[in-house]
Amino acid sequence: MACVIGKGGFLPADRKREGDGATPLGTWGLRGVLLRRDRVAGELAPALPWRWIGETDGWSDDPADAAYNRPVTLPYGPSHERLWREDQAYDVIVVLAHNDAPPVPGAGSAIFFHQWVPGEDGLPKPTEGCVAIAPETMRVLLPLLKPGMAMEIAGG
Repeated sequence: MACVIGKGGFLPADRKREGDGATPLGTWGLRGVLLRRDRVAGELAPALPWRWIGETDGWSDDPADAAYNRPVTLPYGPSHERLWREDQAYDVIVVLAHNDAPPVPGAGSAIFFHQWVPGEDGLPKPTEGCVAIAPETMRVLLPLLKPGMAMEIAGG
């Protein structure tokens, strides 16, 4: 299936750094799914652990924060990413097991599998380091996801 990756291309996982825009090479387990109730039908929920997100959901991307690369509740003081977005990117978020056991500060956060967002030219925009696919493809794939599955990012 067609996908887009980070604007910084691919990097070996041990060279991944916060803010570099690169997608880390490796095999990453699927930790769980976050869904936006007002845009995704509940019957599409996968067999993976999942939950609805709301306007107060965020994800810490501040290497100095004790909650680095973890979900947080907004408002939140340290640097973070807002999960409730105007565009369609985070209507479905599959959390990948990159830098999470435990998180190493600065080694990359919020590496997700999500939906792409078209640019002004109609083509999908690159991500900040995630892997993104078309929303219609995500809707087909989502119910097929199961515990024990992983995403292999092998470069290209």
